[in-house]
Amino acid sequence: MAQLRIENLHVAIEGKEILKGVNLVVNENEIHAIMGPNGNGKSTLLSAIMGHPRYEITEGSVFVDDINVLELEVDERSKLGLFLGMQYPQEVSGVTNSDFLKSALNARRDTPIGLFEFVKSMEGSIDRLKMKEDLAHRFLNEGFSGGEKKRNEILQMIMLEPRFAMLDEIDSGLDIDALALVARVLKEEQDKQKMGLIIVSHYERFFELIQPTHTHIMIDGRIVLSSDETLVRKIDREGYDWIEADIQKEKDPKRPTVLGTCAVREAIGDK
Repeated sequence: MAQLRIENLHVAIEGKEILKGVNLVVNENEIHAIMGPNGNGKSTLLSAIMGHPRYEITEGSVFVDDINVLELEVDERSKLGLFLGMQYPQEVSGVTNSDFLKSALNARRDTPIGLFEFVKSMEGSIDRLKMKEDLAHRFLNEGFSGGEKKRNEILQMIMLEPRFAMLDEIDSGLDIDALALVARVLKEEQDKQKMGLIIVSHYERFFELIQPTHTHIMIDGRIVLSSDETLVRKIDREGYDWIEADIQKEKDPKRPTVLGTCAVREAIGDK
């Protein structure tokens, strides 16, 4: 069974520590939702795993099976089966979507993909995502709407068939119909490939469609609470204040415990 394992990961940006000891295990065929207030390290976690040069790993390890991916270059991480769907996909003028995807596929293969096989696969993926037929010949993300850019990230994921896909707010910019479409395609691909998914989002509606097997809350650079999909609904109803209050209570042992309150990991039982 394929496994992505994050151990005591500390990450800094320009000397400022952002991640402060993240531990997480994602097995194949699992869907992990990561939620939390803005600015608490969710996007940093995904970018650091993928090898973004802005992020300095100061401590910890990230393994795919028994291989420490932090020792690999970005392209080697991709070949190993990691994929990052970015929060803000970049526009690349002069490079068509088809050229980009064909190059990315060939970089992962021993022999180049045949033209007929590539065209058939790309056209089928474009059709599944209900994207415009001229997508293959358009420059990468240039002039795309926010929703088109996000669907293009899913198109790349379909074509590359990663073992573990990390999706950073892939639902932003999608209208209600596109949201349902992307969720359905993600589930189909996950079921077909037995792919492990890590999805960062703020929206209960998207997770309702995806149905994560695990849900984690990140606050102040740490995963402070983990549960199943019911945690998503609790956050949607009550926000994060109850978690942050319990964290503060643990940090301040002199603060009196109020009758009827409970520790963070027990509080989730009160749904």
